[in-house]
Amino acid sequence: MTDITLQHFAAPEDIEAESLRIIDSEVPEPRPYAGRQWEIVRRMIHTTADFDLLNLVRFREGAVESGLAALKNGAKIVSDTEMARCGMPLRRLTPLGCSVHCLMNDPRVIERAKAEKITRAKAAVDVAVRELKPGIYVIGNAPTALIRLVEHIDSGEVSPALVVGMPVGFVNAAESKALLMRRDVPYVAIEGRKGGSALAACVVNALAIMAL
Repeated sequence: MTDITLQHFAAPEDIEAESLRIIDSEVPEPRPYAGRQWEIVRRMIHTTADFDLLNLVRFREGAVESGLAALKNGAKIVSDTEMARCGMPLRRLTPLGCSVHCLMNDPRVIERAKAEKITRAKAAVDVAVRELKPGIYVIGNAPTALIRLVEHIDSGEVSPALVVGMPVGFVNAAESKALLMRRDVPYVAIEGRKGGSALAACVVNALAIMAL
């Protein structure tokens, strides 16, 4: 039997630092991303241990700067899942004056979804656009939410400072992200089927760390 050598660290931040060091060592320069974009992609790899992301993450030009400016100005952030909302810790966002919202269980959303026979994710975007008016949209689960947001962008009803578009899955996930990436709006997205709430949330975390 082969011996297993375990690393021992006293503090959680030491584990994180070592993880980031390992990622840096396994992705030597020149990297496909540089500067702040690499800080975000590295955080995404840290969240998933998925190095395929090196070929899949897409940034609209200026998206990182737009997202940072929004956070520094106390942006409202809306997510399509409670998991993503919980993944954006208030200890980083409250000092910036930011707030994080998920409207999936909001009575207005539930009523709208039933009345119009649409998904809650789609109804939540409608309510967010018209009543909450967030600056940053974080979509890691529901393609229907991202498709609806693109419709609002096309109509001129909303012009987000940043869209984190990362719905995961097999039905309309890749297609919804392709729609987003054809729009002239600041975005961070993942091409193809991969994504998820944890990935979407960690993008905002990475930006918040930079902003702080």
